[in-house]
Amino acid sequence: MEGQIVAKNYQLTKKLGSGAFGEIWKATSLKTRQEFAVKFEEVNSKHQQLYGECRIYLWFHSDSGSLAQAIPNVVYYGVEGTRNVMIMDLLGPSLEDLFNKCQKKFSLKTVLMCADQMIKRIEYVHTRRIIHRDIKPDNFTIGEGKNAHRIFIIDFGLAKKYMTSQGEHIKYREGKGLTGTARYASINTHLGVEQSRRDDMESLGYVFIYFLKGNLPWQNMKARDIKEKYNKIKEKKIFTKIEDLCRGLSDEFAQYCTYCRKIKFVDKPDYPYLRNLFKNLFTTMNYEYDYAYDWTLLPQA
Repeated sequence: MEGQIVAKNYQLTKKLGSGAFGEIWKATSLKTRQEFAVKFEEVNSKHQQLYGECRIYLWFHSDSGSLAQAIPNVVYYGVEGTRNVMIMDLLGPSLEDLFNKCQKKFSLKTVLMCADQMIKRIEYVHTRRIIHRDIKPDNFTIGEGKNAHRIFIIDFGLAKKYMTSQGEHIKYREGKGLTGTARYASINTHLGVEQSRRDDMESLGYVFIYFLKGNLPWQNMKARDIKEKYNKIKEKKIFTKIEDLCRGLSDEFAQYCTYCRKIKFVDKPDYPYLRNLFKNLFTTMNYEYDYAYDWTLLPQA
């Protein structure tokens, strides 16, 4: 596929990744020489997500607010041969990529600078009546060039609206399958409860702990199949006390997790309270908000 031209203007230059959804490539515009990301999905795939994801990106960018700028813009959507194609802004590496680059450990300062922006991103997504439903380090990236200090939120393939334009919240339901990534899924998601804003926030808490500790207690569980594995993760998550999960970390992380687990299904999370937990800790530690993340301090190759 390298060298192939898509949508008459975008030449594929490098494969960036692949997954259950399809493939993602880097491409260069023949007109402007600007680089973009191209996402492919087979038109006959069982669970098509690309069109829905494209609509969500367009929905965010129908808003002129500055926070929409921390979500990539879609420049093209169409069908090419046997594949659906979405072309969007090219961003930098994901936080998971950067975490691996830093030997799977982030400093408290880096986590607090990330947390401040990540909570802000989720709050913005929620103000647009959308829940993400797959919060994980892979779905936050840094920008390119002048935006290299800024954290973006991506991959809305599993996202959905949780509220109508009239302000009617989706109904509480049980018996749902697990949507998202088991490692970071909320306890209610494991229990088959319909997701709402609270679940995105709880998942974010697990991401912060993962960044600080390098792993979570329910990682690498041995199981015969995926069903047994999900069950073991669920049980470990339920029976791990928050004080044990956050042992060795600043109290604010346990306070964050405790708060998120108490949010009711239809409730709006108190985003300023959650951000201020970490902002106050940042101030207490006398850190400077200078965007000197751990990965920016690594020796340049």
